[in-house]
Amino acid sequence: MSQKIGFIGVGRMGANMARRLKECGFEITALCDANPSAAQTLAQELGAIATADLRQVTKLSEVIITVVTDDRAMKRIFTGGLLSRAKGKLFINCATVTPDIHVWVEARVEKAGAQSLEACMASSITQARQGSLYLMCGGKPEAFERAKPILEKLGSSVRYIGPAGRAAQLKSLVNMVMNINTAGLAEGLGVADALGLDLGLVREVFSQTGAGSNVLRTDGEDMQNREHSCFFSAAHAAKDSGIALKLGKAQQLKLPLAVATKKQFDRMMAEGLGELDKSGIAELTFKGRH
Repeated sequence: MSQKIGFIGVGRMGANMARRLKECGFEITALCDANPSAAQTLAQELGAIATADLRQVTKLSEVIITVVTDDRAMKRIFTGGLLSRAKGKLFINCATVTPDIHVWVEARVEKAGAQSLEACMASSITQARQGSLYLMCGGKPEAFERAKPILEKLGSSVRYIGPAGRAAQLKSLVNMVMNINTAGLAEGLGVADALGLDLGLVREVFSQTGAGSNVLRTDGEDMQNREHSCFFSAAHAAKDSGIALKLGKAQQLKLPLAVATKKQFDRMMAEGLGELDKSGIAELTFKGRH
């Protein structure tokens, strides 16, 4: 692959996306992260340059992939030098941020003579490493077509949703429903445990009935075993539920389940559990735990 790719944000997701693209033959040129040691370590592994200078990432790359935490981080990088001499470059933005931020980014990027695409990820660390992410994309169709050869190496499904912001809207709803399912599963298993039921049997019955879900498959055993190594943090769950609630409020809708779920994830954060995986919500519902 001839394209040179830089990354802004090489945490759990960004690092594994960079590894995947390197294995697929792309040249990973420059890495930047709020944690400089993480960028340096990965740069040594991939033969890239680690830098704190956003302008350097853009200079050394034709495509810049951003995987940052929130709206504030997105605004900071796109006003902090990332668009210096950006003409002709492509920015692929993978963070779960508010739809309005993606619209704002696209406007700034186009003013700089470049292209922007949101590529929202509905998967986790394992899928990032394997190249089997589910990607929802928003932006101009020509930006999507340009990004497609890269995205198809990262994702097993790459869907174009519509203009800037539309993919982010859908992603927030995906996470809202996932979070509600996670909270509901934790309560069901918590009651089953309190009743003295065999949780292995309970999970099997759930899987074969209307209680089955992807969350049961990914989180059920972890909730039972109190294994909450982070793939998708409670802090991110709270943030993403908040994005979806704002969308619903703007449409004058009441979302009581989403509200209750966000309160649970907010409680995890207040009690110092925000960096646990979302499965850690079970610590709030099982008798005799946290």
